[in-house]
Amino acid sequence: MKTDHLTARAETIAASENESLWARTGGSKALYERAVQHMPMGVPSSFQAWDPYPVYLRQGKGSHVVDVDGNEYLDFHNGFGCMIVGHAHPKVAEAITRAAHTGTHFAAPTEATVQFAEIICERFGADSIRFANSGTEATMGAIRVARAATGREHIVKVEGSYHGHHDPVMFSVVPGSDLIGGRDAPSTTPMSTGIPAVMSEYTHVVPFNDLEMLRTLLSERGREIACLILEPVMMNIGICQPEPGYLQGLKDLLHEHGAILIFDEVKSGGTVAYGGAAERYGVRPDLACWAKAICGGTPGAAFGGRADVMDAIGTGAAQQGTFNGNPLIAAAGIATLTEVMTRDAYAYLADIGTRLATGCTKAMDENNIPGHAVDLGAKGCVSYRPTPLRNYRDFLETRPELYLASYPWAMNCGIFMTPGDEEQWTLSVQHTDADIDAYIDQFAAFCSTLAKG
Repeated sequence: MKTDHLTARAETIAASENESLWARTGGSKALYERAVQHMPMGVPSSFQAWDPYPVYLRQGKGSHVVDVDGNEYLDFHNGFGCMIVGHAHPKVAEAITRAAHTGTHFAAPTEATVQFAEIICERFGADSIRFANSGTEATMGAIRVARAATGREHIVKVEGSYHGHHDPVMFSVVPGSDLIGGRDAPSTTPMSTGIPAVMSEYTHVVPFNDLEMLRTLLSERGREIACLILEPVMMNIGICQPEPGYLQGLKDLLHEHGAILIFDEVKSGGTVAYGGAAERYGVRPDLACWAKAICGGTPGAAFGGRADVMDAIGTGAAQQGTFNGNPLIAAAGIATLTEVMTRDAYAYLADIGTRLATGCTKAMDENNIPGHAVDLGAKGCVSYRPTPLRNYRDFLETRPELYLASYPWAMNCGIFMTPGDEEQWTLSVQHTDADIDAYIDQFAAFCSTLAKG
């Protein structure tokens, strides 16, 4: 099938489906017109923006959400990966209610704080952790501790990865093909305005699944480099898994030069396995960062790992936060990790995740659509490129126009999805076989319609 035919079909479908979506979301349009008066882009986070306006939600229950117009959807967005427990899970809601009745905030440690720390350390194999309030704060804290522990200032990140919106990691996140530099010399390109140019001198960029470029960088500047931070499985480009031996190779190379390995498990930590990517791929980092799915939809995070590295906090590395270890968040996190997200829960998610990815693969194969599906526990995605991604540059070869047609199609079929082809679906323990079938059915219909002409 010629790609120009697919592009034309996708553009036709997108135009028709978007018109239908706008016609049924007048309440969202009106709310956007209110919101834009008081919030830039009409949203609390730029990632929530969409053209011409986002769909505003009113409530969620189980695997369903309802927008302000009363349209009901099956939720495969799930709060950018936070809601692996599903919406309003009784055990999480009960834990939050109990905590609210005994005090919502103290800015002092509590027994729940201590218990939550113990649970995280045991589950993810850390000696010591500190709490934060978001993935951004967790990665920021981990990098500072790594710098303090090594006495070095430079860091390394992976091309095409997002680690939050603090300055040192806001480079080479989504650079266009005209800004990425050569394959042997990726550019350190800022994602945002407002970042001092001098910051680029302290952040170095290497490709995912490439040990040789890191080896070269370390041989030249290893004495300056404190750490490398990466998602052990990249999730800013759909899903890109590490090749066999890559993660262990990173750890060995970094340790050879006295540098620290940081896993950003903000997205993967509560979703791809009971013990996160460290368990799934069998490599334990020096430090790791967790957020999103570990706190049952509340704004909590943590980072930690080796005791000797974390000891830098006690010897001068600042790490603060008024709401760190908040009792409401701790209660939600304890319930999430001990009562809901058990090993049996991950077995269930693996089962329905495989069913979903297999169904999507079949639909693409039957209609000769150039794409592949990834199955990774509660996480998965369709990438419109025939073969799996190895790195960010492979992601630039995907077909965004196909996604831009699939998004309004899914929404009009009652499937709530993430706004952006770099994102993934997230399943919850409250999704059913019928929910999975509904997703597959609409996607198969989309592929069939796309292939016609």
